[in-house]
Amino acid sequence: MARTGERTLQKPRKAARRKGQAVTLDEVAALAKVSPMTVSRVVNGHGKVRDTTRERVMRAVRELGYTPNLAASALATAHEPRVALIYTNPSSAYLRELLVGALRGASRIAAQLVIDSWDNLGSNAQRQAARTLANRITGVILPPPLCESKGVITEFVDAGVPVVAIASAHPNHHISRVRIDDFQASKDVTQHLIAAGHRRIGHIKGHPNQTASVRRLEGFHAALSEAGIPFDETLVEAGFFTYRSGLEAAEKLLAHPNPPTAIFAGNDDMAAAVVSVAHRRHLDVPRDLSVVGFDDTYAATTVWPELTTIRQPVALMGDSAIDILVRGIRRREGPRTLVDHVIAHQLIQRDSVAPPAR
Repeated sequence: MARTGERTLQKPRKAARRKGQAVTLDEVAALAKVSPMTVSRVVNGHGKVRDTTRERVMRAVRELGYTPNLAASALATAHEPRVALIYTNPSSAYLRELLVGALRGASRIAAQLVIDSWDNLGSNAQRQAARTLANRITGVILPPPLCESKGVITEFVDAGVPVVAIASAHPNHHISRVRIDDFQASKDVTQHLIAAGHRRIGHIKGHPNQTASVRRLEGFHAALSEAGIPFDETLVEAGFFTYRSGLEAAEKLLAHPNPPTAIFAGNDDMAAAVVSVAHRRHLDVPRDLSVVGFDDTYAATTVWPELTTIRQPVALMGDSAIDILVRGIRRREGPRTLVDHVIAHQLIQRDSVAPPAR
């Protein structure tokens, strides 16, 4: 099982501002030779500031063309934080769980939740959308695959908007993360298949643009290695976390001259597709083929037999992301204090696994 923990990291100083990039409060403070807190007081009209200091700050504001955004205002007033959740995730089951958790968290702590879809935007359009949105929000949640977009993350970080990435396995010293240990979770479910007696185990990878997919493949490989089972590359197929990609990958694996006796799919949508292909080939699950998934979304219990899977508490992750953002904003530490929050996963055993047929 993965350990549940939370590590706090101190954010390093920002690099020099690029051409065309928004002026930051820290740059105004540096030019005026005062603290960022003093600039915030002057700009937002809070607290006592000497007239000479106020004049120096406003001169720096005019010289740099600094324009306060909603993120800065909310950090100063700590009223009604406005958090955006942006999605492009192809799995409707995953998205449903995430939205439930985020809505629950926002309702509990009286935060406004803005939900936006960037499904049809290219990378350049996403960066432009991030620049526009940054002036209207106080924090942002980026689920997969946007949590891996360096361009989008850079736009929000440079605008001073706190970011929480969901399920990213890639450490980033500028944003917070909420995740599970994908490596250990993958290893756990693979070891479950090995313990049932399987030696030829197929794997359908997740989308290549997500680091979680890489960590799950590494966990699968590690479990085989520890059990002394040779890694067979011909039993690994590419997937994209979609049902259709699961269908195509399952067809290839089950058409293998020496097909696997079990298949571990990178999420429940693809695992459900494997079950469908098995039935079409008149294979009984789990008597002829064992199948396991990942996430424990509703897709895991809408197929027959119901799937053995890894429970990734997606709703809890969305709730925790809201809490991390708003807690930081209300303590006026959102843009500076970073959190790496690891939530425990769980192996859920259902009826899709059995010992291999003789």
